[in-house]
Amino acid sequence: MELHFEELLGKITDFIKSEANTDTVVGEQFELGEFKCVPVIKVGMGFGSGGGEGTEAKTKKGQGMGAGAGVGIEPIGFLVTKGEEISFLEAGKTHGLAAAFEKVPDLIEKIAKYRAKEEAVV
Repeated sequence: MELHFEELLGKITDFIKSEANTDTVVGEQFELGEFKCVPVIKVGMGFGSGGGEGTEAKTKKGQGMGAGAGVGIEPIGFLVTKGEEISFLEAGKTHGLAAAFEKVPDLIEKIAKYRAKEEAVV
């Protein structure tokens, strides 16, 4: 068995090039009224490999190898343009009134804990 690490690495990087892009993760650029929106992603990757060969009692020879790769792809937002203006809109972040409503349960819990502490002191 011959070790072809360079060939394997080439195939892995070709796969990542074809799959780790905004078109396959969140879609293509689109227009919304006067706005043009371009999806933005974050890609992280790691590679590992190992191999070895050896002989035993002058008659047996062996080789072994292993390789692995991992890819994490996450949509992080959109570049939004209108005329000459460009801004970045984060994905998963709420703004304004929606953000305030998301914090209400935490606020109620904090008030309840504060009142419980006050009652314990009195």
